[in-house]
Amino acid sequence: MPDTIYIPHPALREIVLCYTAVDVQMPNDVEPTITPYPATPLQSIIFYGNHPLNMRKEGMKDFEQQATTMIIGPQYSRVDLMVNRCLKCIRVDFRPGGLFRLLGIPMKELFDEAYDAEQIFGPELKELNEKLANTDNLETQKCIIEMFLLHRLSRAHESLPFDKAMRLLLQNNGNMLIKELASVACLSLRQFERRCGERIGMPPKTYAKIARFSQAYRLREAKPDLSWTAIAHSSGYHDQMHFIRDFKEFTGVVPTLINAELDNTPLRMQARLRV
Repeated sequence: MPDTIYIPHPALREIVLCYTAVDVQMPNDVEPTITPYPATPLQSIIFYGNHPLNMRKEGMKDFEQQATTMIIGPQYSRVDLMVNRCLKCIRVDFRPGGLFRLLGIPMKELFDEAYDAEQIFGPELKELNEKLANTDNLETQKCIIEMFLLHRLSRAHESLPFDKAMRLLLQNNGNMLIKELASVACLSLRQFERRCGERIGMPPKTYAKIARFSQAYRLREAKPDLSWTAIAHSSGYHDQMHFIRDFKEFTGVVPTLINAELDNTPLRMQARLRV
């Protein structure tokens, strides 16, 4: 079954980009499937309910089972995901700065990590997880999660022109000058970089590079017949050297080796990712 994408409640749309209901059912005779999951510009909360996922960080040998609900901070390093017979979850993807606004935690403190959400939200998240465990219906789970987020909205930090600037950067797949973004944010370059560390979790040039790379990687998953040259051009790369360099930085391998890895898995975890 393809992923189902839901538009958030109007009151949440400045913070939440979308909800994605993931429902993957593997044939009984298929071995556990390992698929790469490189960096994206999104920050998320993933609710696994009764189906926690196994994840392995780059450079690690063993997979670790994830908590029932995970907060995904600013992602830089690739991870590998292992799916057994099914994967059912609700992923809440936030607009740039949205997770900071919800949590009030500087995103640089969450850089390149994933955290058990109960450790951050406390008892109210534990209660939410108990409600989610009582149903396997993903649309029902989405509604329960949205009520939780609406309840938290009154405590959210205010929106700033900076957030608008970073949305503009994503709309252009990272292909904008930082000084242009600072102008939209009504900040000096130094102020803009400082605000980026707080609300995004990394320098603006790094975030822009991840946004451009992510566009290329998602195109590869969604349209495997496209040539790497066409993918690079569509994503805003002006030469092959920078394209290959970014792929090695964010996947650990060159593009041709990613082809081989994707050929060994039926899963395309980022093909329909909405950015």
